[in-house]
Parts: sequence; C-alpha cells; structure tokens
Amino acid sequence: MAAAGTKTALGTRDRLVRTASRLMQHGGYENTPVKQLVREAEATLGSLYHFFPGGKQELAVAAIHFGDEEFAGMLRNGLAAHQDPAEAVEAVAVLLAQELQASDWRDGCPVTATALETVGRLPEIQAACARAFANWQELVAAKLLASGYPEPEARDLAVTVINTLEGAEMTSQVARSRTPLLVAGRHLARLVASYRD
Repeated sequence: MAAAGTKTALGTRDRLVRTASRLMQHGGYENTPVKQLVREAEATLGSLYHFFPGGKQELAVAAIHFGDEEFAGMLRNGLAAHQDPAEAVEAVAVLLAQELQASDWRDGCPVTATALETVGRLPEIQAACARAFANWQELVAAKLLASGYPEPEARDLAVTVINTLEGAEMTSQVARSRTPLLVAGRHLARLVASYRD
C-alpha cells in the first residue's frame, strides 16, 4: 500500500484505481463498498462517476487491469532472474512467497477473489480477469519460447505454471506459510526442465 504522501501525489483517477485494486485483492468486488473506496482514495463519489461513468463496474475493470500490470511486473522480474527457464519459474514462486509473507499473507493474486465471485454474473469484469490470466501465461510462454521450447509445449507449460502458482499462492495465504509456493516452484521447475530432456 502506498504511503500517505505518495497517495496524495497521485491524481484522483489513479488513487481510485489503486485503492479499488487493493480492496478487491483483499475482499473481492462485492466486499468493496463504494463509500469505503472513495474515502480511502481520498476522493468523492462525484469524482468516481466523473472518471468512471459506468460506476463501480467500470472502475473494477480498470482496477483489474492495474493489478494485472502490477503482477506482470513482478512476474517479469522473477522470470528475468535466471536465464534457465526452470530456475526462473522457481524464482517466481520464491518471489511470490516473499511478497505474500511481507504483506502478512494479505496480498495474494490481484484478481482471484474478484474472478471467482463474478463468474457468470458480470461479464465485463470476468473478461478483464481472463485477460489478466492470459497476459501472465503469455509472459511465461515468451520465456520458454525464447529458450527454444517448441510452441505447443511452451504454451501448455505456461498455462500449467500460472494455474499451479495461483493455487499454491491461495494455499500459502490460507496456511500463512511459504511452503505451498516453494514446493510448487520446485516441482514446476522439474516439470519445465523435463521438457528439455
């Protein structure tokens, strides 16, 4: 979470988006009341509808995009930590475990809570969540493709990596332990390495 000085240095639209992203990350879409959102963003209800005429749903889509990009940046850093893709995937799991523990187990996936509660009900939000997952899969696939993996295997592995990390992150959050992510990272590294043999 940004410090108070940083928060006021941001424009109103950015404060709304970042605050919505953080609140939805912790409690999902339904548990993010508009009044709390504008209060914590140091904004007004009028400014929310000025920047987001579609109201809370439109803001939620922007917040998911912000969370997508924020998580993608962390994913890029982890993947860039090692040239070897198996080691890079494990590094991502370690980084996720460190970030999650540093947040006192609160800051898991920026879209999971919202994705699960909006399935079949809010198609624009669901589509934004699907784009986020596809974006992260594409980052992993790009790493594998650049390392010489054939395209079908690279894309299948990328889906497996993101799906496994998502599940492990949720389990780590519930257990308040880095172990599920670290174990998942080790096994994903073995899986990725096995496709080179």
